[in-house]
Amino acid sequence: MRRTAWIAWALVIVAILKTPVSGTEATQDPETAMKDPDFLIQGEYKKDGAGIQVAAMGGGKFFCSSLKGGLPADGWDGKTVTTTLGDAAAVKALVEGYTRVERTSPTAGAKPPAGATVLFDGTNTDAWTKGAMTPDKLLIEGASTKAKFKNFKLHVEFRLPYKPKAQLGSQDRGNSGIYIFNRYEVQVLDTFGLHYFPNTHSEEEWTAAFTKDLGFKPGSNRTQFAAAMYHFKTPDVNAAYPPLSWQTYDIDFTAPKFEGDKKVKNARITVFHNGVKVHDDVELLKGTGAGGSKPEVPEDVIYLQAHGNPNRFRNIWIVPRD
Repeated sequence: MRRTAWIAWALVIVAILKTPVSGTEATQDPETAMKDPDFLIQGEYKKDGAGIQVAAMGGGKFFCSSLKGGLPADGWDGKTVTTTLGDAAAVKALVEGYTRVERTSPTAGAKPPAGATVLFDGTNTDAWTKGAMTPDKLLIEGASTKAKFKNFKLHVEFRLPYKPKAQLGSQDRGNSGIYIFNRYEVQVLDTFGLHYFPNTHSEEEWTAAFTKDLGFKPGSNRTQFAAAMYHFKTPDVNAAYPPLSWQTYDIDFTAPKFEGDKKVKNARITVFHNGVKVHDDVELLKGTGAGGSKPEVPEDVIYLQAHGNPNRFRNIWIVPRD
């Protein structure tokens, strides 16, 4: 083959490699998402004594969790779940008699109290290193606070992209995190509708249940699901809303205490996800995930992790405390 032909083929291969993989496209634009009929079907449905969460899987396929009593933190008994896979017609039949609801976190839009430091309110990114803002005045993932903190209460609102063809439950589905001190991570991910034994059952049992329901093995461990303390503890409740819904974390964090170079008290954390307590004064023996390999410190920055997905943030404030 002539050299010019080789060059032509090489250019074709490069073009193919640079082309986004079909099915993994993400959007942060609700108007764009609404052009996909699957987006208009996904979401939460409710009637007296029951709730259904419908997660879009792309191509007209859906995963449905029917919850006894109602929706999480709104009537569900916290344990009884029936799951089904189906197309749009099957979902329509399943939710017959239900009302589609769009819930709002009870702490969404919370105003900073006295003594709070506003980290982001849509006017500027002055409080952030590598802070970047969208035209509609939302903070983009990948920013770290310029200030360091010790003990605090943090309020942050976030929105996950709509990415239905990314495998449900995988780390490709809106991955980010609230990374305290670059060591302790409260995971940000789209695991809406996935309810798999947060405090019971072995790894093998939950993996088998997931695989039976969805037809493929989970792409993430439960300790990588939304609101998990990454690779350390699954949230007590999966309180996640559908992608492109605004969600909230309210985090009460106590830093590790040192006497000289010696740590004398471990860090502790309480987390509310969309107003639901999902971690209750949990002791952190060390950092979580990759953060566990770093020596702990008594104060540091807060990082909104960039991990290959377009996540957006708004209304972030912090109340330092003793």
